Amino acid sequence: MSESTRQKTDTAPTTVGSADTDATAAGPLGPDATAAGPLGPDATAAGSPDADAPPARPAKRVRADAQRSTDALLTAAAEVFATSGVDAPVRQITAKAGVGAGTLYRHFPQRADLIAAVFRHEVDACADAAPSLMAEYGPVDALARWLQRFAGFIATKRGLSSALHSGDPAFDSLPGYFQQRFVPVLSALLDAAASAGHIRSDLDLDSEDLLRAVANLALPAAEDDNDPAQQMVTLLVDGLRYGARTSAPS
Repeated sequence: MSESTRQKTDTAPTTVGSADTDATAAGPLGPDATAAGPLGPDATAAGSPDADAPPARPAKRVRADAQRSTDALLTAAAEVFATSGVDAPVRQITAKAGVGAGTLYRHFPQRADLIAAVFRHEVDACADAAPSLMAEYGPVDALARWLQRFAGFIATKRGLSSALHSGDPAFDSLPGYFQQRFVPVLSALLDAAASAGHIRSDLDLDSEDLLRAVANLALPAAEDDNDPAQQMVTLLVDGLRYGARTSAPS
């Protein structure tokens, strides 16, 4: 074998090896897939028109669908808890929400997570009702209507008290959240009614104490109906009106 022939033979494997190396580096999806990323060359090519493109609309639609599922579950769970308590079967909640059990557990892996989320959702709805009531009604009427709503909120939370005292860490922040949302709301309603002269201003009313008093009035109704609690709240507001500077408009 001549020297030139030997050189060609020796270099041939190097050429083949180089091709094998490129194939391996390209990965199992092929050279284009690996070089450009798993989504293809246009997805990762620097300076390509799609590089800075906004998120695709289907992703937003998925997020909107997920939010609707969450809202449906919270609404359904609140209704079921009000009638059957917080230990109600999951199938009651999913049937009312129109979703599968898998959807519920994806959003709320533990029952405690669902209970806590329902509680926060209901607290927010009750607290957020106050500004609308103040805009639509007079100060003392807005106060009375909001206290009635708060009493109804307490009366429909069957089993919540025992859940809150169960020691489950998922409930640790709920009492603080309760105070954080409700105390400022009630304080604003009381101040507006007192400033208008529709309730007594000589009382050193503590919003937290008043919330606790109304909650205690509402608790007996949890196993029956809400009428007695509503009547007691009406008497409480009448007591606040007694001796006020001016009478509230009828």
